[in-house]
Amino acid sequence: MLRKFRPDDCSIFHQALRPTAEAEDLAPPRCGPIRYSGTGWNRPRSTTLQPQTRYARSGDVRIAYQVVGQGPIDLVFVPGFVSNLDVHWEDPGYAHLLRRLSAFTRLILLDKRGTGLSDRVDIHHLPSLETRMDDVRAVMDAVGSQRAALLGASEGGPMAILFAATYPERTRALLLYGAYAHFHSWVLSPDKLQAFIERAENNWGAGQALPAFAPGMMGNPKFRDWWARFERVGAGPAAAVALARMNAEIDVRPVLPAVRVPTLVIHRRDDVRVNVGGARHLARHISGAKYVEVPGSDHPIWVGDIDRVVDEIEMFVTGAQPRHEHDRVLSTVVAADIVQAARGAAHYGDRRWVDLVHDYGSAAETEIDRFRGRLVGKRPDGTIACFDGPARALRCAHAMRRAADRLGLQLRSGVHTGEIEVRENEVGGLVLHVAVRVAAAARPGEVVASGIVRDLVAGSGIRFGEARTIRLDGIAEPLRLHCVEEEAPVSAAAANAATERAELARLSQREREVIALVAQGLSNAAIAKRLHLSDHTVKRHVANILMKLDLPTRAAAAALVGRAE
Repeated sequence: MLRKFRPDDCSIFHQALRPTAEAEDLAPPRCGPIRYSGTGWNRPRSTTLQPQTRYARSGDVRIAYQVVGQGPIDLVFVPGFVSNLDVHWEDPGYAHLLRRLSAFTRLILLDKRGTGLSDRVDIHHLPSLETRMDDVRAVMDAVGSQRAALLGASEGGPMAILFAATYPERTRALLLYGAYAHFHSWVLSPDKLQAFIERAENNWGAGQALPAFAPGMMGNPKFRDWWARFERVGAGPAAAVALARMNAEIDVRPVLPAVRVPTLVIHRRDDVRVNVGGARHLARHISGAKYVEVPGSDHPIWVGDIDRVVDEIEMFVTGAQPRHEHDRVLSTVVAADIVQAARGAAHYGDRRWVDLVHDYGSAAETEIDRFRGRLVGKRPDGTIACFDGPARALRCAHAMRRAADRLGLQLRSGVHTGEIEVRENEVGGLVLHVAVRVAAAARPGEVVASGIVRDLVAGSGIRFGEARTIRLDGIAEPLRLHCVEEEAPVSAAAANAATERAELARLSQREREVIALVAQGLSNAAIAKRLHLSDHTVKRHVANILMKLDLPTRAAAAALVGRAE
């Protein structure tokens, strides 16, 4: 059985994971007892070489990552609002943080999709927490990491929390710095968020957001200049605004009791960005979490007393502790019932009805497999399945409904997220019963989700109707329900064109001008004349375009432009 993590369990046990050949990178020197104040712009830059940037494919998107260090424990650093793997190393404070962490771990760094060096995404359809969990898994798989500690900083905290609850078998420990579970409660109120967005729309990239994150660095001109560049290369103005709006919708408070891995919560007492109450809430509601409050007001983990924070992390992850056996995990459950099954059996007759239900069951299993779910229960008039992501569960529920429609059947479906008990091949828990009750509250043809599901898919593009509530025996508070609207179907051609437009968006403005002329059939000399460039410069642009888009020839580049239009 699962043993709860006790506050005096200050570390997780050593177990070396061999780095793969792909992930072997420069091992930086140990920092020893050196302490760092975060004002390193006044001293010479480090000469430590920057690790190579590679890309992991997550669906149709490439996620940029770096690996540094050869420690016995894998540590995945999930960054905050925006990031850029290359520019991190330009700031002495950030570089010092990464060197310290990689001295005792194999440090795995990534830019979340839509930010930094990772593929850009449509700002109107930003990735949900579930999608970003997939991105972390893709990077872990690419570097051969079966199990890692997750360090979620700031806005990276909610996703790290959801990952740890959903995939405890892949999570050695959860480390939260400057994090929170609910944006509006501990970061910005709706009014302050709107003011932040208005400033970002007008001044993003000029560094004017610095006082809201690190007022202690305002007197450092070199850091101010770096911060402005960090904004520009982290995300564009429109993306920054969209990300701020998406982050404001996230609420993982209901997930906290489902976190059952060793957890460390660190927060600066006077943090100007995230109120310390957010960290205290995390520590109270994550079972056995160790809470450390340190002095300071600057929010970023790479400024201020960096070593104090890293010391706590190092002590937590480098000791010995028995491995947990995880028999409870976070899951999203879909319960789908055939409407008026008894009447249908009477109408069609037993033989025809059994055939119809069998055909529906086969179609439902196909959809469950397609959306990476697990069938956990069959009933004469329905199906129950579990999923590791709420957005997949909702989309599968609609796919099952469409399959039933084609057979002349009607479904009503309920979707709820919570902890399930896993014992060998059996699954149980209150969440299954709640999903069945939610399904019973749905009208024929409806997919209805609980409020926690709606909160967890913020940013996925899934839309919900007006809320209603039901009361369930054994649950004190009314359960908020939302009808889930079906997403508009997207043709394969439209989806491919959107993907290829996203590929082209990775190019610089000049590169897009060059590839457009390549698509018109112009030679390098003609392009040089049209754009007032040298032949050598055009040749270099074309080579960069083919490399970035992973294309073999100019003809392939021209074809891609044609398909994207």
